Amino acid sequence: MTDTKAVRFNALWLCLVGTLVLTLIVSLSVGRYSVPVEHVLGILLSKVLPMEAVWTSTEQRVVELIRLPRILLAAVCGAGLAVAGAALQGIFRNPLVGPQILGVTSGAAFGGALAILLSESATMLIGLAFLFGLSAMGIVYILSMTRGRSQTLVLVLSGIVVSALFTALVSLVKFVADPDDKLPAIVFWLMGSFAAASNAKLYFVAPVIVGGSILVYALRFRINVLSLGDEEARSLGIHVEVIRWTVFCAVALVSSAVVAAAGIVGWVGLVIPHIARFFTGPDHSRLIPAAALIGAIYLVIVDDVARTVAPAEIPIGILTALIGAPVFALLLRRAYTAWTRD
Repeated sequence: MTDTKAVRFNALWLCLVGTLVLTLIVSLSVGRYSVPVEHVLGILLSKVLPMEAVWTSTEQRVVELIRLPRILLAAVCGAGLAVAGAALQGIFRNPLVGPQILGVTSGAAFGGALAILLSESATMLIGLAFLFGLSAMGIVYILSMTRGRSQTLVLVLSGIVVSALFTALVSLVKFVADPDDKLPAIVFWLMGSFAAASNAKLYFVAPVIVGGSILVYALRFRINVLSLGDEEARSLGIHVEVIRWTVFCAVALVSSAVVAAAGIVGWVGLVIPHIARFFTGPDHSRLIPAAALIGAIYLVIVDDVARTVAPAEIPIGILTALIGAPVFALLLRRAYTAWTRD
């Protein structure tokens, strides 16, 4: 890497990290109960430095107990979805691929909807969403394996089949749910929201998302090789099936954890890697960290909009689709041209 490129990428990381920190601080300040930014900084710094409290106890509770877990959860989920999308687009060599291609999202959605139908326990919701998300990944694996290998086309078709199956099961759950009680809760949860964020939920899903993302980053150079094609990868000594399914399992962990935490949040894993690729190019050693930072910034901002622009909170899945679809339409031709040229 030349000195000019090194300086450019250092400036990029500094800009992205600075933007993320600024976004987190401002997000802690905005809402129906506004908290001055200086009070937010004071509340945060008081945990590590001796400071005189110039803020009220109500402001401290709002920042620490309500907004901080929600904003951190949104940031972690946004980063995880973006990393998952970047990895899958490299593995499949296709910019149209997102985390939903493996059927994990639909499986986790069924698990969460079933949990809401059977119980009001948040623990059961997270557990069943996670369980059925990984089960969907397992079914895709079984369906796609032929003679010890999984062909890309068979893998994609298996994901479509499994996704359709679990989508039908979600519809079945909604059909039998109580229309006055359970059905509205299921529908709202499926549209995506961080309204139920808590420290307990953050502590449960964040390590899974971070761990899966770290695993993907650890395989960044092998993903680069796989993006050249299976034959080229095998000629360089890469165990294609092992690496591919290791990445798929990491993506399944991330996707299941996100659905368990917030319901279905679409388009992040599809659009954000394109934006990151404009800044970093196709090299996953730079693309994955950039996608994680941009994804975190993006989803925190979208969540801020969801909880502030209307009297009733807007499901975040609606906003990500309204923003993501036109942005993706504008970027698709240019991104695909850059992808094929690289």
